[in-house]
Amino acid sequence: MILARVVGHVVSTIKHPGLVGRAVFSVQPVDEFGADAGETFLAVDHAQSGPGDTVIVLREGNGIRQVLADKNNPIRCLIVGVVDAVTPAAA
Repeated sequence: MILARVVGHVVSTIKHPGLVGRAVFSVQPVDEFGADAGETFLAVDHAQSGPGDTVIVLREGNGIRQVLADKNNPIRCLIVGVVDAVTPAAA
């Protein structure tokens, strides 16, 4: 799982059947201080998040299939939680 910030909606005219009825967002990985930490990627929302939210993204297929209870769903990145606050560990 990684920490990320939702940066925007993704709109498509045609979706895979496994994505119908699900929101797709562009997300930016961030570190514990909120600074960008990698390239943006697409993630399917499962936590009712929105642009500007800090979220937890599951990026492992088997775990996603377990969360969705669907062994045939092609989703690779799934937003599984909205983060209220992050407290960096003391050095």
